[in-house]
Amino acid sequence: MTVDDQIGQWRSYLQRRRAIHAVDVAELEDHLRQQIATLTDSGLDADEAFLVAVKRMGDLDTLSREFAREHSERLWKQLVAPSSEAQPQALVLPPDGLVAFALAVLAGLLIKAPALFGVEMETHEGFYLRNFGFFVLPLLAGYFAWKRRLNARLLMVLAAAFVVAMVVANVYSFSRPEAATQILQGLHLPIALWMMVGVAYAGDRWNESAGRMDFIRFTGELFIYFVLIALGGGVLTAFTALIFQAAGIDIEPFMEDWLPSCALGVVLVAAWLVEAKQSVIENMAPVLARLFTPLFTLVLLVFLGMLLVTGRGIDIEREVLIAFDLLLVLVLGLLLYSVSARDPQAPPGTFDVLQIVLVIAALLANAVALWAIAARITGFGFTPNRVAALGENLILLLNLAWSAVLYIRFVRGRGSFAAIEQWQTGYVPVYAIWATIVVIFFPPLFAFI
Repeated sequence: MTVDDQIGQWRSYLQRRRAIHAVDVAELEDHLRQQIATLTDSGLDADEAFLVAVKRMGDLDTLSREFAREHSERLWKQLVAPSSEAQPQALVLPPDGLVAFALAVLAGLLIKAPALFGVEMETHEGFYLRNFGFFVLPLLAGYFAWKRRLNARLLMVLAAAFVVAMVVANVYSFSRPEAATQILQGLHLPIALWMMVGVAYAGDRWNESAGRMDFIRFTGELFIYFVLIALGGGVLTAFTALIFQAAGIDIEPFMEDWLPSCALGVVLVAAWLVEAKQSVIENMAPVLARLFTPLFTLVLLVFLGMLLVTGRGIDIEREVLIAFDLLLVLVLGLLLYSVSARDPQAPPGTFDVLQIVLVIAALLANAVALWAIAARITGFGFTPNRVAALGENLILLLNLAWSAVLYIRFVRGRGSFAAIEQWQTGYVPVYAIWATIVVIFFPPLFAFI
């Protein structure tokens, strides 16, 4: 079915469902075709562009949203497994699916390559910690560069950035395998690399708020798909081990040896699945955000209440700080995905008030953490972990504080919802900048300890 045929179905649907003048349909169709042309230029094929454009039209036209919802199952099947109407066929992957699976296999093999030169994972943990992202993220960026047909200049910039990052990750000589600066480098480098993937994903739209928001949506969906596939793979692995064990064959060492390869491969497969279904059916990340927002709000309020009742502070050991910062990042994620799914033209509602309560509770919790970190630094001096935690919490504090201000303005009718979205998408590079600072400057600054 051609794009014109699909547009014809959409146009007929609108005309059947409501009395609408032909000129109105023509105006909507012109807007739809412009969306399709833009998406096609960014690298999507015609069918994918139509599906995404129809869903985006739902932000302007209610019936377009209903059309996308009612036809989601059929559209999904057409996208993933195109088949002849006259004769059923076996599942055939589209070209981008084949490329994604080929890259998934390549990523799984790349992480095994160092072992051929005696660099085993058990004995060179520091090497794998620093370089884990390089086995998959350049391939993921390459996949999007191919799919979006990025220009040569942008390709060279991305390639140079990955090469420089790889040099920085391996040029330093740390004092010991468990050096704090090496661990910090290994934790922060994927964040910086992920921004490079974002540039490849959005292409020329990276400088636009909408382009960065699309990448934020993709990130959330990728995480969900990765977890779902990992859970399914875990069940499959357990059953496989039990079956072979019943025959007296222990295959657990073999399966454990290939587990990292499978994990890297799943990243590419999950990315393709997200791309294949993007905006065709309701995204899961915003749905989960609405589900967990009240729960996280309750947890933070109870936590703050317990601190007031007991008069105790929080432990700032490295593991606790990481867990606490992850909690705040999850809160920020809930805010982001709720913002991404909300109709900007809708008036403020109860959920918006709940978002403000969540953000303010996170701000107070962040202030408690900052107070504890500052007290620790004052009493015992600077360490890599404390400085990294201090910087990350200050960055989160600024993001959450201004988000609260913008949200309160919006609820009071003194600001637009678009300002909230622009602030969130514009702030994303700040995290990559801080991660880059930690990766490059912290090892020599703290004498590689």
